[in-house]
Order: sequence, then C-alpha cells, then structure tokens
Amino acid sequence: MNRRYILLPWLLSLALLAACGEGEPQRQATDHGHGPAVEQERGPHGGRLHREHDFSVELAIEEQGQPPRYAAWVSVGGTPVPPAEARVTVRLERLGGRVETHVLEPAEDRLVGPETVPEPHSFIVTLEASARGRTARWQYESFEGRTRIPAALAEEAGIRVQAVGPGVVAGLLDSAGRVELLPERRAIVAAPYPGTLRSLAAAPGDRVRRGAVLAQVDSAASLSTYAVRSPIAGTVLARMAERGQQTDGQPLFEIADLGRLAVDLPLHGADALAVAPGMPVRLRRLLDGHAVEARIERLLPATDALSQGLVARVAFDNDDARWRPGMAVEARITTRLDEVGLRLPRTALQRFRDWTVAFVRVGETYEVRPLLLGRSDGEWVEVLEGLETGDEVVVAQSFLVKADIEKSGASHDH
Repeated sequence: MNRRYILLPWLLSLALLAACGEGEPQRQATDHGHGPAVEQERGPHGGRLHREHDFSVELAIEEQGQPPRYAAWVSVGGTPVPPAEARVTVRLERLGGRVETHVLEPAEDRLVGPETVPEPHSFIVTLEASARGRTARWQYESFEGRTRIPAALAEEAGIRVQAVGPGVVAGLLDSAGRVELLPERRAIVAAPYPGTLRSLAAAPGDRVRRGAVLAQVDSAASLSTYAVRSPIAGTVLARMAERGQQTDGQPLFEIADLGRLAVDLPLHGADALAVAPGMPVRLRRLLDGHAVEARIERLLPATDALSQGLVARVAFDNDDARWRPGMAVEARITTRLDEVGLRLPRTALQRFRDWTVAFVRVGETYEVRPLLLGRSDGEWVEVLEGLETGDEVVVAQSFLVKADIEKSGASHDH
C-alpha cells in the first residue's frame, strides 16, 4: 500500500489540531462583536435565539416539506411582536465572498424569507432586526460541509483541483463483437487446372507476398508442372491439402491481409437508429485491454426480423500486429458531441448525505457543493446547478476531502 495513504489520516488530524488548538473544537460557532463563542441558545421553534437586553430574535431555516427559507420570531420584553411591526434582514457571506441578502416578510405568526436558501447552509450570518424602537445586529459563523487542509498537506496527499468551465460531453453507446476478416482482404486459393500436388511451399502462419509460389502442381492434361501463386500479400490462415493429393478444383489455401481487420457490432432497438457511418468507435481487446480508435465503415443492409437490429461494421488497422480473427472486443461508439456550459470530470464526484457533490477549494478551505447533473459520457458530466465557471473543484483524491469533512462533524446548524 502507498505510504501516503497510511499516513494521511494521522497527518490530517495533526495538522487540524495545530490549526485549531489541541483539544479545541474545530468549528465552534462565534458571535462576533458579542463576546467569545458560547453554546447557542435555542428558541421555542428550534431556531437560534439572539438576545440584546430585552430584545430577542429567534432565527431558523424552515425546510420540512418545502424549499429551505428563513423564518424569524421577534420578541420585546418576553412578549411576541406581531410580524407586521418588525423588520428582519439576514445577510449571508459564503465561501469566496459571495453575498446573499434575505429581507423577511410578515406571514401569520412569523416573518419569512421570500427566497430559498441554497445548500450548503454554510456562511457567515449577519442578522439585523428592529421592532418597537429597538435595533440590534448579530454576526456569527454557521458552517457545514467545510474543512481546512493546509496547502503542503494537500499536496502531499495528492489532492488536486481544476477550474470548471464549458466543454464537450459525448453521447456514448456500448456494444460488443468479435474480430473478423475484411472480405476484400481475404482470398481462397485453388489450383486452376486438375493435377497432383507435387509440393507445398507455405504453411499456416507464414506471411507471403503477392505472387509468391504456394504450391507446385503436376498437370494431368499437359503433363507439365505449374505454380500456384498467392493473389494477395498476407498471412496464410489455413492449408486445406497435402502433397500427393489431387487438386480437382478444391481450395488449397486461405490467405488474408491482417494489417486491417473489422468488428461487426450488433445494434438493437433505438440504438440501431442512433448510429451512422463515420462515427468514432473505441475498440478494446478483452484479452489484454489494448484499445484502438476507429470509425463505423458501414451499416450492413440486413435487419434481424425478430429484434429489428442492425450490424455496424468497424474497420481498423492492426496497430500492434496482435489482433486476430475471433478475438472478443468491447466497443464504445460516440454518437454525438454535445457542447455544455459547465462540466467536470467524474473523478470529482462523491456522495455526501443525500447529495451527489463536488468539493470547491478557496485558499486552503474546502467546502461541499450539492450538484444537479445532466448528461455524462463516463469521463465527463454536465453540471446544471451547484457550480459556477471558474470554481476550483477537487478532481483527484476527493474522497480524502470528504473523509476529513465527515470526521470534523460540522453540523447542519442554522
């Protein structure tokens, strides 16, 4: 096992203790301007309770059965203030400096925000409230899905980031087949005149040039000897006769040019309508995983009556001279190339809570981003929501960032 992975959890723990102070919680909520961090008091509705003398505001994010929105309950002297007589504004500063402002509006027994609060709920909160001549302001950290990893430690762990942006996501179609000979590069060789095989000059596996002598035949008609020659350059695949036999027009040799071969790919249902000649294909040899790039040469005209399937023929160069007829092949056909506004490599994706996520880095801070994904080609995936162009996203060792966030225990706390 790589020594890096054995040491990493210990190194991460040591670095984070050094950054936060040994034995001190890593992310304790603070109330800037109102003294040191304390255990946050809760109100009757389960939200954070903020007090300024006899003026108090309970602030919560309501998200049960609805999109998450802020809600606030205001009291003066222990008596609830009607929502229409209070003003509450919540300002959120997210990682990277983006700011959201939620001006809450009266609704029944509370004030509610008109806008949803996107995940993650991780930000510096500035709460401003006024009612019956009282005015107060509170500021505190409410972080979740966030951690800090020093740059040197991230580099040692192999954590790598990449700025996301637009690009191409391919439409892919998988199939399988076997290597075949191209008919135009195959020859069955027979003696043109009846006679007796005097000698055979080629055996299976031999490579022969065009015009090379393959056999000598004693002609029964002319009582002379003539040569049987190869009509193409290629490899002898089979010899179907032996010395002393009568030719009588039967095949003597099978010869094929193995420099270029084919794979016939069966396609069924809607897949058969998605392909066309010229489409790129990646062929992978099951024997050892070796792959070549090729293209669909043609669609064979016959349709299977039962499955309504077609066969796509892919011709390719025998690049390493190890492809042979009969070998099993996996094929991936690129049926289209879609330009997308934002994409990221699949190596960036992780599962976190109920989300598919990526991790954004700002400085030495990493934070989760829940994603809404679109099209995928196995390597790249389209991002519909959750990231912005230029965001630096972890694309290598993202599972280490996930593990550190989960270890830190940053709560879903508002």
